[in-house]
Amino acid sequence: MDCSCALSKTLQHPALVRAVSLGLLLLLWIVAAELTADASVLPRPLALWTPFTEAVASGALPYHLGMTLWRVVCAFVPAMAIGVALGYLMGRVPAVDQWLDPWLVVFLNLPALVLIVLCYLWIGLNETAAIIAVVLNKIPNVATILREGARALDSNLDAMAKVYRMRSLARLRHVVMPQLAPFIAGAARSGIAVIWKIVLVVEFLGRSSGIGFQIHFYFQLFDVAMVLVYALSFIGVMLLVEALILQPSERRVRRWRTA
Repeated sequence: MDCSCALSKTLQHPALVRAVSLGLLLLLWIVAAELTADASVLPRPLALWTPFTEAVASGALPYHLGMTLWRVVCAFVPAMAIGVALGYLMGRVPAVDQWLDPWLVVFLNLPALVLIVLCYLWIGLNETAAIIAVVLNKIPNVATILREGARALDSNLDAMAKVYRMRSLARLRHVVMPQLAPFIAGAARSGIAVIWKIVLVVEFLGRSSGIGFQIHFYFQLFDVAMVLVYALSFIGVMLLVEALILQPSERRVRRWRTA
């Protein structure tokens, strides 16, 4: 009985489930490649090893991967900071929410492609335009999540803080932030996934470096293998960030709710 329970817990371990899930996706790719039987349409996974090692050895893959990661970080930090501040204000101050809600709706429904093109037209084909376009695309999503988090703050805890005459910074640190942390973590997890996709579009349209630029280049050459090499390289990095940073952080900030 103890052995069966231990086996059941092992089979339900998140890391194992994640590995098996990715393995099934890889198996699906292999089956699809065999059915297609055309490497120019869908190469087998092992067929990507040689172009991958060549791209790494030449320095092209590390360089372009680094440029994309740099743009993701440069867009992620201000988007989260501004989005969290706006969302908190909108959730706590009805007048601010009433005035800014129409703006939020407009930017939520404005296609990312349109905003990217407008930033390039107005600012120019440079890094500033690229980063601003990504930031403007992400702020509304973060603000929407944090607004709901601010609305869900426990009024009893707020009243307790007033009774004990807690200073503003202490109240923010010990009362507000622990309640908002799960919403911030959720916004960060969804945010980084959306941001890197938008960064690829930005690079595809108007940059001379990055994963998006390389995908555009090999798309013009109809080189499916290299498109997959660059795309999967960045996806691999994002999976590591998700597993090693974002998921543990989210579990940690949610722990107090189940304690």
